[in-house]
Amino acid sequence: MKCPKCGNENCSIINETTTKGKDFSAGKGCLGALLLGPLGILCGGCGKGKQTMNINYWVCNKCGYKWKM
Repeated sequence: MKCPKCGNENCSIINETTTKGKDFSAGKGCLGALLLGPLGILCGGCGKGKQTMNINYWVCNKCGYKWKM
């Protein structure tokens, strides 16, 4: 693989991980505990949850330019 910016052939692959969303909502857990008792704490885990995305990039070891595969 050649760098599109400088033409160097010394490039490597990196993996970039990003996360979106929440794991546990303390507000929902407290409200659920007030309304439903101890089982209501589980309401804090309700919802969409975390989403993880992995994106692979090539990086030029000479100029540092980063591009998608």
